Amino acid sequence: MRVLIVEDERVLADTIAEGLREEAMAVDVVYDGDAALERAAYTEYDVIVLDRDLPTVHGDEVCRDLVGRRHAGRILMLTAAGEVDERVDGLALGADDYLPKPFVFGELVARVRALSRRSGLPVPPVLERRGIRLDPHRRRVAREGRELRLTKKEFTVLEELLRAEGGVVSAERLLEHAWDENIDPFSNIVRVTMATLRRKLGGPPLIETVTGSGYRL
Repeated sequence: MRVLIVEDERVLADTIAEGLREEAMAVDVVYDGDAALERAAYTEYDVIVLDRDLPTVHGDEVCRDLVGRRHAGRILMLTAAGEVDERVDGLALGADDYLPKPFVFGELVARVRALSRRSGLPVPPVLERRGIRLDPHRRRVAREGRELRLTKKEFTVLEELLRAEGGVVSAERLLEHAWDENIDPFSNIVRVTMATLRRKLGGPPLIETVTGSGYRL
């Protein structure tokens, strides 16, 4: 899951991002409305956590623009205003959910996950293919009944391969979904992660390298 945090309170924004990364999400952070619109123009996000009171471009305008251009990401608006009329105004702009500040971080995580399930095509709660069983909600994976201990990145990479249902997944797509903007696009991190994932999956080998295209399970 890839998430964009748009929040001008930098400490809060960075704290949210760090927490979501601990939940195995790829997170980018910007601190004003202009940067949010620029980032969303060339990056596909599953969920955008959008503060309403932003500098340069107000959060309402950011939301209106994203909805108008049919950005695929679901929008969770944050605001210090908790009154019903304020929430109604935000939802009327096209936001998918609304969370007043201060909030409990666990609730934010639950809402982000709920919104991600509403974006794109429905995904089965448990993914299964070729003896692999992966439960995204419980963060558990097993091969032929043998439970595996994977790092967060290995888990996310395997999840992307399972979601492709036998299709080829490019290294670029894996970088977008398992890492964030801070990763060097020329890094060999995908190849290294794939090597450790193959080792943990054991034999016979399941992950195929498709030369020049990516990987397939």
